[in-house]
Amino acid sequence: MAVVVLASGCATSENVRPEAARTGNALSATTATAPRPGPLAAFYDQRLRWRDCRDGFECARLEVPLDYQAPRGRTIQVAVVRLPSGDDDPRGSLVLNPGGPGASGIDYARAAEIVVSDEVRERYDIVGFDPRGVRRSEPVNCLTNSQLDVFLAADGSPDSASEEEELDRESRALGRGCARLRPALARHIGTRDVARDLDVLRSALGDRRLSYLGKSYGTYLGLTYAELFPRRVGRLLLDGPLDPALSSMAVSAGQAGGFQRAFRAFLADCVERSSCPLPGDVAEAESEAGRLLDRIDSEPLVGEPGRPVTQALTVLGVAAALYDEGSWGLLRRALSEATTGQGATFLALADYYSDRGPDGRFTTNSVEALYAVNCLDRPEESDLAAFRAAAVELTETSPVFGAFLAWGALPCASWPFPPQGRPHAISAKGAKPILVVGTTRDPATPYEWAEAAASQLAAGRLLTFEGDGHTAYRRGSSCIDRAVDRYLLDGLLPAAGARCR
Repeated sequence: MAVVVLASGCATSENVRPEAARTGNALSATTATAPRPGPLAAFYDQRLRWRDCRDGFECARLEVPLDYQAPRGRTIQVAVVRLPSGDDDPRGSLVLNPGGPGASGIDYARAAEIVVSDEVRERYDIVGFDPRGVRRSEPVNCLTNSQLDVFLAADGSPDSASEEEELDRESRALGRGCARLRPALARHIGTRDVARDLDVLRSALGDRRLSYLGKSYGTYLGLTYAELFPRRVGRLLLDGPLDPALSSMAVSAGQAGGFQRAFRAFLADCVERSSCPLPGDVAEAESEAGRLLDRIDSEPLVGEPGRPVTQALTVLGVAAALYDEGSWGLLRRALSEATTGQGATFLALADYYSDRGPDGRFTTNSVEALYAVNCLDRPEESDLAAFRAAAVELTETSPVFGAFLAWGALPCASWPFPPQGRPHAISAKGAKPILVVGTTRDPATPYEWAEAAASQLAAGRLLTFEGDGHTAYRRGSSCIDRAVDRYLLDGLLPAAGARCR
């Protein structure tokens, strides 16, 4: 089963913290925001105990309630890292989330040198955290390494009743594993709970308002925060956004179109190269790629001993390569190998996407967390017939990805915990201006979603990047980078309708 592929005004005084916040432990948040009455006060007033954790970074643990409806009950700890700014008078913290859901914000912050500009690092403390349920923050685990291998390799585009039943069994096994191993945690790792953690973190960092950079799914977290706490929004950058009003199937449909559009952009580049293994023009190359994937469905490629490269792993490898046009050369090589029955490069791409190490161990819980969060965030159809019909419809939109994306949300149909969210437009009325960045040929978060998210926000401004790959900031466009930095550093929005190449 190929995984659901969601898988980066003015005012400076509002985020400037007293000098005390720069010495040792973070100061009590009461110096930065009004005390919170009632049982949440202790969480909002906590002091982070920073310790050195190499390369100039400091680490701490944030305590939050497992269930915000029962804050006097069990608590959990969220892992946090920061890179202090190089400025004696910093603007405050810039909190990062790279997406997923299931990706590590700590790992992302540790890559700050490439994630944000030198000027932003100089003026902000760069802060990352692993959301609850992810990696270092009470990770949700559902399957063993070998079970995850089976899950990812399962036929994600079933052609018969028996294949549908097998896919349904694997999908149910994922949910049962989450319920068996971490039932209390798995009920409380949806985006709304993470957004509440984010506000507790803002207070513990000593910031009156949240400055935030979210990419991909991280934009949905940012939008949810802005909806829950609009008056605490500082500078919110949402790069490669989701449309929060879309149903689960509508998300799959949007991604089907986005990945197919990105694949055609790859093919347009490929057919102009002598190394392209696909013949003819774009249409002919697309048809040949479809025939190749059909053959792999019945005759998997040769991978590693005991690991044939199934059609599902191949499609996952194609999707992984489309996230960054810098990987198009790997995709050409993988397709060339596949024409001779070999799948080593496709397997490497799929393993890279799912964080599987060469020893057979998954280095993160990103696959499990992706489903555990998505299934709580949006209701899902429960009838196999609905998935079957969606697969037919999305295959018309995307011959390569449509069926996989339609069936990809099947685990949520039998998820053992009820959904906590519902699709709806988010306006965040009362928030300061929010910058939304959309990429015209983004595979995972189609440009139309950026247009929708920006238009829904009461104070949203859309900045367009005419290009390829997933997200735009710090991915090679100096035009985008300048516009984003002006917003983060000076609060200046790009002109309405601004576009970059």
